[in-house]
Amino acid sequence: MTKNQSLVPEWQWCSWNGSSYLTCSLLANWQHGFFTGESYPQTPDRLIAAFDPDAEVYRLKQVHGKIVLTPKEINLASQQAENNTLVDGDGLVTDGLRQSVWVASADCNSVLIADISSGKVAAVHAGWRGTSLKIVPEAIARFLIWGSSLKDLRVVMGPAISGEVYQVGEKVAAEVGATIVCAAAAQDSQAILAKLSELPVKLLLADDKPGRVRLDIRLVNQIQLEQLGINREQIAIAPYCTYKNDRFCSYRRTKKKEVQWSGIVSN
Repeated sequence: MTKNQSLVPEWQWCSWNGSSYLTCSLLANWQHGFFTGESYPQTPDRLIAAFDPDAEVYRLKQVHGKIVLTPKEINLASQQAENNTLVDGDGLVTDGLRQSVWVASADCNSVLIADISSGKVAAVHAGWRGTSLKIVPEAIARFLIWGSSLKDLRVVMGPAISGEVYQVGEKVAAEVGATIVCAAAAQDSQAILAKLSELPVKLLLADDKPGRVRLDIRLVNQIQLEQLGINREQIAIAPYCTYKNDRFCSYRRTKKKEVQWSGIVSN
């Protein structure tokens, strides 16, 4: 693996079997991609052919929580489940070679993580609920338990709804924002919102409707990572909004239960 790869992210469109997917140079050492709505209703069992047809495929029943599992843990839970139902969870971290991990999204933040030293990778689904529970730091913790160094991690966030159009209630924004403000400032919702408004990055914008604001979930995740000690240069955010670009599935835009998949294969 190339430890000295450039930390200046570049994005590239690729095509496979009539579907498009987006890749990022921070993850150049791994087969990976953020698919568009063109791939729906195909699932990872089919989409893996774009990367490595022989790789094992792992995905979860996403529940907007903070559960992060390994393939070994998923296999064990699957053996105990009835009717081969998917295991609940929103994050997957590999524990072996040629394992592909996948998450689905339709506005939520999809996050792919890789360790340039060990080759381990992760896929995380982080909507506002998962972000409020700090699921991405939870996935990072799994890497650290296995001996990864923060400096070796690369974190890429795929297309998601942008802060310009993501309207949420003030209570939701405060719940998410509480994860990045100091405890002394998190006494109530208004205090949290005030602190968020003071930040140099515009993760909170005003909204015309009373009691509503616009929230940038991906920027909140970025700040959570930076507060862990991960440098900004190790993080990339895709320059696409699922709501504003009809190339992507967006539940907010269409109200349809259609998703696009994001996946990565361990080395």
